[in-house]
Amino acid sequence: MKTYIEGFVQYLSSRDVSPHTLKSYKKDIEQFVTFLKEMDIENLNQVKPLHIRSFLGTMINRGYSPDSIARKSSSIRTFFRYLTRMGYVKSNPAAGIKSPKRRKKSPSFLSERQMEELFDSIEPKTPLEMRNRAILELLYGTGLRASELVSLDVDDIDIRAEKLTILGKRRKMRVLPIPSRAKEALIDYMKIRWADVKPLFISKSGKRLAQRDLQRIVKRYIQQVASLNRMSPHTLRHTFATHLLTRGADLRAVQELLGHSSLSTTQIYTHFTVEKLKEVYKLAHPRAEEE
Repeated sequence: MKTYIEGFVQYLSSRDVSPHTLKSYKKDIEQFVTFLKEMDIENLNQVKPLHIRSFLGTMINRGYSPDSIARKSSSIRTFFRYLTRMGYVKSNPAAGIKSPKRRKKSPSFLSERQMEELFDSIEPKTPLEMRNRAILELLYGTGLRASELVSLDVDDIDIRAEKLTILGKRRKMRVLPIPSRAKEALIDYMKIRWADVKPLFISKSGKRLAQRDLQRIVKRYIQQVASLNRMSPHTLRHTFATHLLTRGADLRAVQELLGHSSLSTTQIYTHFTVEKLKEVYKLAHPRAEEE
């Protein structure tokens, strides 16, 4: 089974699966294989749908979240599709296995006032503060993912044309406009950064800024203006989308800006914009008062 898992990992790598997803799928399959061995199943052709359901049920009993169970189910289905395609198993026992419904997470985002406070808290007097302001302005102004921002190179930015080019998920390329404040912050930052390195955002040592360092930077600034359950670069991505829709932006335009492959992924933000409109209505409309 070890050979099958190694082949599966190589197969996923060839399909440009992210390192994080690759690691998660590998861990899920290893856990599943361990479960099978405990049931004295040494041959994957012996696996039945009942065994897969029993594994998922065991994971539920161990306290894994619905999201984790859904991912494990997806890992197993993908694994057996690979085995079937390669001819390692005669039939696919995971074909009829359905994932449990994932919980719809409520995106954490900042208000417009909180965003103003966040930017007011930055004093771009040092090179690091100038870099951090450019990072925050770009995250909030474009809705970039953390991985997309740290992967930016100098050549991806066209200051004069006020646009940037990014290679997002599934190697999908998109061109984003650079807002005026982000442009100003980038110009100031570009004046003081090391000129002979390829990455746009660099650490103190001159290397590409790591994603974990980006997480730490963003969290530190958000903590100064808000208390949220989740604080990360994705918080600013959520804030970007929510503010656009609240101010009347077209949903499909926001989908393109975010790089979502499906409109349904973007629609999660409409709930929050509608709730915001309800609050405004209750405060402003004379017929909204309860008697």
